[in-house]
Amino acid sequence: MDSPILIHLVENIVLNPALERPLYLQLADALLNFIKKGKLRSGQKLPSTRDVAGLLHLNRITVAKAYDELQMQGWLESFVGRGTFISSHLIDHEPKTLGGSLQPNALKTAGFFVPDQDFPDKTSDIPIPELHLDDGYPDPRLAPLKELYRAYRNQLTRGGLYHRFGSYSDAAGPQYYRETLSDYLNTTRGLRTTAQNILSVRGTLMGINLVCTALIRPGDVVVSGVPGWKRADHNFLHAGARHIGIPVDEHGLVVDQLREICKKQKVRMVYVTPHHHYPTTVSLRIDRRLELLRLANEYGFIIFEDDYDFDFHYKHRPLSPLASADENGMVIYCGSFSKSFSPAFRMGYLVAAENVIEHLARIRILLDRQGDHMLDNAMADIVQDGTLQRYTRKAIPIYEERRNLFCDLLSNELNDAVTFTVPEGGMTVWTTFNDAINLELLARKAYQKGLLLSDGKTHHYPDYKTNSIRLGFASATKEELIRSVALLKRII
Repeated sequence: MDSPILIHLVENIVLNPALERPLYLQLADALLNFIKKGKLRSGQKLPSTRDVAGLLHLNRITVAKAYDELQMQGWLESFVGRGTFISSHLIDHEPKTLGGSLQPNALKTAGFFVPDQDFPDKTSDIPIPELHLDDGYPDPRLAPLKELYRAYRNQLTRGGLYHRFGSYSDAAGPQYYRETLSDYLNTTRGLRTTAQNILSVRGTLMGINLVCTALIRPGDVVVSGVPGWKRADHNFLHAGARHIGIPVDEHGLVVDQLREICKKQKVRMVYVTPHHHYPTTVSLRIDRRLELLRLANEYGFIIFEDDYDFDFHYKHRPLSPLASADENGMVIYCGSFSKSFSPAFRMGYLVAAENVIEHLARIRILLDRQGDHMLDNAMADIVQDGTLQRYTRKAIPIYEERRNLFCDLLSNELNDAVTFTVPEGGMTVWTTFNDAINLELLARKAYQKGLLLSDGKTHHYPDYKTNSIRLGFASATKEELIRSVALLKRII
């Protein structure tokens, strides 16, 4: 070995036999690190395997395997009778970033520009305390999870596995699921669909994003209510649309303002949650429903109907979706099973005219070749055998009882601090707090004491501020609701 520099480099390599990574790969990693840092340069001859083995007290075969690994990756090249060299195809360089200085931690901060967009923060993976007044989630303790598990397992025990799962299938979803869902929606929601009108998606957000990608172009006008669901709003903005917010009152979206907008400019889509408006939970009154459909027919805009918790209505039968009265194919109807089971289950669907579903399925392939057909078919099984319907019938009176208790607690224990309207359905109470109460501080103190609730910032808009939050009651037992309100009362 002629070069003292190479001797020094090799002698300072530290290998750890206790690690799970084999020694030859640890040695290959060390040599590759030298190459990347410019300590070993293109065309430079490496010490023989015998010399390296002697310096590091290794078996010669271990060193040979490390050399072979780097040679297969293209970092080294070997010549019979001459030895092993750093590849001549590499370009020698000093490790620099675009700014001319070393990047302190490339795993934390990329070397390229990342745009800073005003989108909602991703859901934080923070510990969930025992008590929670959430955004309006179901109680998974009531959901037929065992039945869904058995149905999912049965997908793997039936014959014809290759026929069903051995290759890619329809991006719109498996035929069995789409047929079952079509029958279910026709029966429960008064729709008039076939399997060709159904597209399986992984929850409502995917449905919104897919429609924005496929049908919204930069500059298109999208209208929705304020306050609204910001994750939907930001999908519109991400698609390059011009978003216009119009007010929501105690009767839902103020359709009169939509009419005035349509007179002045072309509207491409209106996003609406008519059953229980998000976040205020109010229902869109019948005259406004009919006018919204009439305006869509007159001005040719899409109605995206987000019916996220159709099944849970307590005062009377659930209101029929806009899609059930749509005679001209103007409505794209979106629903989700996540509100029946748990947000962890990403199961949703889009319903629209056949040509729209075909177009969306083609676009969906660019994002997700197909959904989870095993889960779709398992869901179809528990719809076919009536499990889902029995669960819904069982859950509604339980959630109604929790709603009644929770509203009584708010009235009796927090009467001076909050105002609200008892919701006719859904899983949450839109609650306005006294202006003297700082919701951000309240949420922080509550979390420290073991209660999770929103700080309300997600419902703020540039021209709309409210000291209101959604307090979900469905996912908590009656005893948990009592403890939660008592804790809130102590903090306030």
